Amino acid sequence: METKKIKKVFKDGPIASDFIAKSIQNHSHKTNIGAHNIFLGQVRNDLIEGDEVVAIDYTAAEDIAELEFHRIREEAFDKFDLTCMHIYHSLGVVQKGEICLFVFVSSAHRKATFEALEFLVEEIKAHVPIFGKELFEDGSHQWKENK
Repeated sequence: METKKIKKVFKDGPIASDFIAKSIQNHSHKTNIGAHNIFLGQVRNDLIEGDEVVAIDYTAAEDIAELEFHRIREEAFDKFDLTCMHIYHSLGVVQKGEICLFVFVSSAHRKATFEALEFLVEEIKAHVPIFGKELFEDGSHQWKENK
């Protein structure tokens, strides 16, 4: 049985729009793909008990998280008829309005991309040990509740 290589998921800082665009462009030559679907997680400008969130500082148990991302990825390939999948998550400070999670799936047909994308995002939120510290405008902070 072939062991698949664990893909690196983490990127330092926010995920740039040109990185996302290049990822999409890199698939234009794959003519067996009929549908792509993308989820972009963005840092919200939440107001918590009167304090404005201006950024989130992401940390992770990286080795464990990479294994969990790999497990989720392989489960999605087993469950859904996917051609391709990319997952990236930020580490470090990501300002309000910036992208912190990029999930990109491709398939011959659109239904698989919708189902797989929802599965992936929910599994990531539920099982991957990533921690966000909300940074407030006044300089204070608190650990983010994962919703």
